[in-house]
Amino acid sequence: MQFDGKVALITGAANGIGRATALAFAARGAKVMVVDRDAAGAERTAGTIQQQAGQARFHVSDVTKSADVQAYVKAALDAFGSIDCFFNNAGIEGKVAPVAEYDEAVFDQVIGINVKGVFLGLRHVLPVMLKQKSGAVVNTASVAGLVATPGMSAYVASKHAVIGLTKAAAGEVARSGVRVNAVCPGPIDTRMIHSLEGQLNPADPASVGARYQAALPIGRYGTAEEVANVVLFLCSDLAGNVTGAQYVVDGGRTATGGSVTAMPKS
Repeated sequence: MQFDGKVALITGAANGIGRATALAFAARGAKVMVVDRDAAGAERTAGTIQQQAGQARFHVSDVTKSADVQAYVKAALDAFGSIDCFFNNAGIEGKVAPVAEYDEAVFDQVIGINVKGVFLGLRHVLPVMLKQKSGAVVNTASVAGLVATPGMSAYVASKHAVIGLTKAAAGEVARSGVRVNAVCPGPIDTRMIHSLEGQLNPADPASVGARYQAALPIGRYGTAEEVANVVLFLCSDLAGNVTGAQYVVDGGRTATGGSVTAMPKS
């Protein structure tokens, strides 16, 4: 899976899965536009790529604002001339609480970033790819887009929506040389899962992590690099007949019907 001469645009690339994917694209020859609202983190990711003799720029954006999304698309085009791969990845987890108690402002924030942010990315990147008559998009969904996680209603709703957007967009552009897929990570060893551990048991988050990992068939959290590998596959010519799909990277969680609950037992 080489991407020499290709341009990869990645949102949420300051940390976690986004950062790992940016580094993986660069290691395989792609020019990378790093996008995040975390300016210092985005600069670090781009700087790491440059230190490794790769080509990268960074752009600070709020993915919920159309003008900011248009700006990161323009920045990628101005810097590199095209957008061949788009990892539409930025997202947040929100809070852990039952639906009957979920904070409305937090719900709006999660939906804004995880759904509207993905929509705006598609809205402004797809016209570029349609004009090129080529391109591959991967949206970050989650196993929470396939099965429920009690206590995470906003996140679950948002990730189900991402899968719906993926299917709708894929059907619209399939005959134009553009593919749109989704990746569905399970629990991955990044800031997000550790934030959830801390919400559930501030005094002993490690015990939550041990319980989560014991419930996974593979017996451990996945890594950001393992998700990045699937994203690169979906953006490569090897996946030329794959569109409108969701690829699960979850250590067997959904295959075995397991649901790692985010709600403490009463």
